[in-house]
Order: sequence, then structure tokens, then C-alpha cells
Amino acid sequence: MVKGLSPSGEAAYPGDMHRRVFLALGLAGLASPGPAQNAGPEGAPTPAARLGISGGAAFADWFNGFYAQALAAGLNSTVLDDALYGLSPDPTVTSLDVRQPEFSRPVGDYVRNAVNDERVIIGRQKMASIPALESIELAWGVPREVLVAIWAMESRFGARMGDMDIIRCFATLAAQGRRRAWAEHELIAALTIISRGEATRPRLRGSWAGAMGQTQMLPSTFLSAAADGDGDGRKDIWDSAPDALASAANLLVRGGWRRDEGWAREVILPAGFDYNLAEAPGETADIWTGRGAVRADGLAWTEADAAAPAVLLLPAGASGPALLALPNHFAIRTYNNALAYALAVGFLADRFAGGRGLVTPWPPEIPLSLDDRVSAQSALSRLGFSPGSADGVLGMGTRKALRAWQKSQGLPADGYLSPDMVRRLKAAIAAPPPQTLTPS
Repeated sequence: MVKGLSPSGEAAYPGDMHRRVFLALGLAGLASPGPAQNAGPEGAPTPAARLGISGGAAFADWFNGFYAQALAAGLNSTVLDDALYGLSPDPTVTSLDVRQPEFSRPVGDYVRNAVNDERVIIGRQKMASIPALESIELAWGVPREVLVAIWAMESRFGARMGDMDIIRCFATLAAQGRRRAWAEHELIAALTIISRGEATRPRLRGSWAGAMGQTQMLPSTFLSAAADGDGDGRKDIWDSAPDALASAANLLVRGGWRRDEGWAREVILPAGFDYNLAEAPGETADIWTGRGAVRADGLAWTEADAAAPAVLLLPAGASGPALLALPNHFAIRTYNNALAYALAVGFLADRFAGGRGLVTPWPPEIPLSLDDRVSAQSALSRLGFSPGSADGVLGMGTRKALRAWQKSQGLPADGYLSPDMVRRLKAAIAAPPPQTLTPS
């Protein structure tokens, strides 16, 4: 599933001035009536006029084009008319889509909040109360604790699935234009769910970004991965916990989940370790052991985990916990690409299974403002270390660029953007260039 705003910022939809101006103009257009809403070729009523679409000329123009696109995709006009009658844009979706948190939440804070004792107790109770988990685990090879952890993170074990009309949400996002192709694709998928009888129009409710059900799947994901976990012949991710959990298992397997392997192992790194190796291509356990990395729990590697490629992660920099992430960590990230989310799922699953948590504690972290994040990215670009767009989203591109700059300065190249790193980067671009002396 794709989320709108992720805790680490990696999967967020950042807003900027150009987008705000565009949306302001778009909303002005949505509020203005126009002839395109009423008449089509040779005076015939347009789909927007025939179906009572409201929201102004811009929305009607988009709707007319989309209606033709949906017919071309093979959807029946009766299904379209019934599902789209009286459609209008939702201003709440517009507001949420451009929202960018002023401060980014540190990964450690997010994980500590997500992996709490109350949630662990509830999760263990849920694991014991759903008999179908045994057959789901056997069929897909995904441990039940991982599935229940995703269930906990996505909807608080089904308690919070969202109650927004996702047809209206996708229509609003598509008409705005910023992510039109994606939103129209998901809207067609949602209409396909209705046409196939998988769910009724009123049932398609979820988050403002279109995620549905107890395990929060987008419509296109539902069509490709929804599964029957309770054996009743239906795929009901709303009212059936077994179906929702089986669907999550199927999605993880499609994302590369490997049976009988773990998701990550905490390691202790030696003094003088080359932190520039973080997020590099994976290496097997014996190579990491040769570099001085030892498992923090003191246990031996299983044969399967030892043979799997492991990627070093330093989510809180050199002073925080170090993890060797196995392929299953990245399978979790196909559900939500935010690093903080995948770590929370993994650590929560470990606790469900009786694990004690990290040996190295999360260090104190200071949230960075949006201005600081953008300024740091801009500084990296000016210094010749491109992080990608200066959008305030601290993803892999920013971490890679920062590691390269840190290494050039003789600093621990852990890729962690702390307030101190922000100050150093600002000072680096403020300093005058070195003078080159030439003979007189």
C-alpha cells in the first residue's frame, strides 16, 4: 500500500509553493460553473451533466474525460452511472494532500511509540484468538506475528479503518492533477471491484488516500493480492480478520517474502567501523562478521539467515542501534516504503514472538524543521552531492548524499541528518571558496 504521509517522510507526499499555487487555481476553477459541464458534441448532455456532477467546470471537465477513459477500460456504463452519480470533490482531501509536517518525527520516537506494552499485549491476544492464522502461516510462509504487527500498524487491529468515501477521494486527487495518472488508475480499480461484485459502492470507505479495510489496501492492491483467509469463498478485508491477514500475507509474498528467514538482526559494530557501508548492497553474515559486526543478542545465525544478503541500516546514525536487514525487511517495505514503518512492524513482531527488544537504546533525537531539511538538501546539492529534490523528504537519496559529504569531511559517514549536520552544511556553503595563489 502507498501511504500519504509517512512518519519518516520517505513515503510522504510533500507540498511546495508551486503545488499550493496550482491547487489554489484548481479550487478556484472547481468553484466556477462553465459550459463544459452541460453540453457535449451536437448539444448532447455530457456525462457530468447527465449524472448531476457538482464542483465547477474544472471538475466537470475532468469527469467527462475520465468517464470516457473508464468506458475504454471496459467498465460498464450502468456500473459507472450508479457509482458516480452526484459525485463532487472533497475539500478535506485537498487539504490533507498538500499537508507537510513542519517537523519530521525521529525514527526512534516513532518506533518507541508504535512498539508499546499495551499493543504487545493486545497483539498476543489476537494471535491466540484467530485459529485461521495457522493455516495462513502454513500457506504463505509469513509468520503470524508479522501479519498481526501489520494489522496493528494499519488499523489498530481493525478498529480504525477510515470512513471516507474513497471513490470521492480518488476523484478529488485526480481532478487536482498532481497525481492524476495514479489516482485515475486507483479509481478505475475501485470501480472494477464494484463491477466484479467484490464489494458494494457503500463499502468502499477508508483513508483519504484511498487505503481500505483492516490491512489498508489500495484498490489496485486489493485486485492483485486480496485473499480468502476464512474459506468462505469471499475476499472481505473489511469484516473478516482472516481475509485481511491472508491478503497481507499474499502481498508480502508478492513483495519478495522468503519463508523461514528473519527480517533483521541487531549487531554491535567495532570502533573505527566504516559507516559508509550503510545501505550498500547486501552481504552475507560471514562478510559482516569479518568486518567486526557481531549479533547483539549473542546468538548464532541460522543457516538460512546466514546465507541471505543483509544490508546495514543505521536509522539513528552511528550512536544508535545498528541492524543487518534481511530481504524480508524490504518485503515489508513493499507494504509501506517508510523505514520507520518497516522497523516498527519488525520490532513489534519480535515482541509478539517473545523477544525483548533492542540492546542498543535509541539515542535522544531532535526533530528537524521542514526549513532545516530543505536547507540541508539544498546545501548538499550546492556542494556537489545531489540528494535529489530539495523537498524535505529524508529518503535514501538524501542519506547517500550526506554520507558522501561526511566522508569527504573526515566525519563518520552514517548518513544521519542531525541538527549539528544541518549547521555544518549551512556553514560549508556560507564559507568563501579557497583562494588560489598564482605567481606574479
